[in-house]
Amino acid sequence: MISRTKPELTKAQVQDMFDSACLGKVVSFDKLGDGEYNAVYDVVTDMGNYVLKVSPLDKTGILTYEQDMMRGEVFWYAQIRTHTNVKVPYVYYKDFSHTVFSSDYFIMERMDGEQLNNANLTDDEKLWCKEEIARIIAKFHKVQNNKFGYIQNQLYDNWYLALRSMTLNLIHDTERAGKKTKRGERLLKYIDEYKDILEAVPCSMVNLDMWYGNILCVRNKNKLELIVIDPERTVWGDAIFDFVNLEFEKMLNKKTTSLNAYNEVAKIKVNCTKEEMIRFAFALGYLALIQEAEKYYRYTPRHFGWWRNVASCKFLYSNAFRILKHGTN
Repeated sequence: MISRTKPELTKAQVQDMFDSACLGKVVSFDKLGDGEYNAVYDVVTDMGNYVLKVSPLDKTGILTYEQDMMRGEVFWYAQIRTHTNVKVPYVYYKDFSHTVFSSDYFIMERMDGEQLNNANLTDDEKLWCKEEIARIIAKFHKVQNNKFGYIQNQLYDNWYLALRSMTLNLIHDTERAGKKTKRGERLLKYIDEYKDILEAVPCSMVNLDMWYGNILCVRNKNKLELIVIDPERTVWGDAIFDFVNLEFEKMLNKKTTSLNAYNEVAKIKVNCTKEEMIRFAFALGYLALIQEAEKYYRYTPRHFGWWRNVASCKFLYSNAFRILKHGTN
């Protein structure tokens, strides 16, 4: 995907990074993946195959929560490897000093497999993947904390304070781009209205970005295995927020396949109560606000991503406000 934030590298720059990591002479390097923020390269050296990930050079053209987000990604890879049995790449080397290159980068294991959105699967395999993703999410949610928010920004004592700050930051990001977001301001008012519900939310590791492009699919002897990549947008927050990307077009109480698989594994089961529906509505609204704000930083109206975000925002906001308007009545 074309994006204005992704840096372009030369072979000499890539070699400097690998020299610093003592990982061999670069034989080849090619762009990799569908990511829209960092530059990702498939690198082959005389010592092996690797993935190089490089953060944007221009830190003024990114959203507030994306500041130092790569450092958060390395942290979340470590959390997943330490506290779950979910398969993720191993990080061999990281450099946030800006001495070798002018922005953060890290080098990680090159995993076999293809992105799940490109995989050729049978109907039974597609169903299994849908269920397995829900089980993976449930494992993530067992990793808990006593503070909420993005580790690269600021942590708060409860989800109301964190979500309010996260929403305000996106509103300010939109204003910084010279735009206004009436729907973002409306969402903020609802956050204050439902303060009591949000204050009571337990804190979990929440991926926020479990779409199929961030999952690799490997087939070993006709058995599938899923590998999670790019946990950079993970937050300490409300587990319900991860349900937006599960069976995306359905409301929480209609995501039967995902809910059944999730509840098989989850420490705290989801039963689609009125309060959980309210929390899900905030998940819809928050994702909509991210997409609304980021289109000004990622794309121009000539990009596919711009119009995809416009359509997605409309869907997400309308469903969020429909639920929040009626509340728990």
